[in-house]
Amino acid sequence: MLVLQAVLYEKGPGVEKMKLLMSALCLTLAAAAPAGAQTIAGDWQGTLAIGGAELRLVLHLTSDGKGGFTAALDSPDQGAKGIPASSVSLTGSSLKVEIPQIMGSYQGTVNAGVTAITGTFSQGGMSTPLNLSRPPAPSTVKRVPKPSDIDGDWEGTLNAGPGLRLVLHLVTFEDGMTATLDSLDQNAIGMPVTSVTRSGAKLTFEMKQLAGGFSGSIDAGLATIDGTWTQGGNSLPLVLKRVKR
Repeated sequence: MLVLQAVLYEKGPGVEKMKLLMSALCLTLAAAAPAGAQTIAGDWQGTLAIGGAELRLVLHLTSDGKGGFTAALDSPDQGAKGIPASSVSLTGSSLKVEIPQIMGSYQGTVNAGVTAITGTFSQGGMSTPLNLSRPPAPSTVKRVPKPSDIDGDWEGTLNAGPGLRLVLHLVTFEDGMTATLDSLDQNAIGMPVTSVTRSGAKLTFEMKQLAGGFSGSIDAGLATIDGTWTQGGNSLPLVLKRVKR
């Protein structure tokens, strides 16, 4: 208040004084306003830990223009986007979202700063803790490709009862290698690989959403990667062969 009085005194009476008073009033009202329903709109992300698997979930909350909200859920690790919610309710700091398409729901408590939601995700009679936060701003740095001699597509069959055809897609950039995996017989396309590393002739990748991974040796002719798929404590041989285009 002392600073405001000094500025008002320097400006003197009249229009300038009125502008300053109005500005001060706006600032006071903004600071006094509670974290209302409008502020919860936007994107929220969290990780669901189920057994040894980890699934990233993204909840999109949108104002419906009538004081309420609509919502949709993404499961990036399963390639699922825009799963609609049938209802969204926000009572005080308590949030509840119903997603009947997957027989799921989410209940949580929004913190005072509207920067985090602590809650539980329920599906098929099971409940798992799920805490959500605002996602970081997307990076504006463009990744520079730096192709390696194993970039491309690699296909193999996992003999787990009925054979499962898998296709690994490898791409290398200056800051490291990335990959996605297709499970053709399960119609699961573009599942992101959590991490992939190469050390000499050894290739290893992990998929947290499946609680699984692969480790194998690249042959000298760069035609096959002979290794082992591990998931849930079980291991099976898996040979990946380069797909020629």
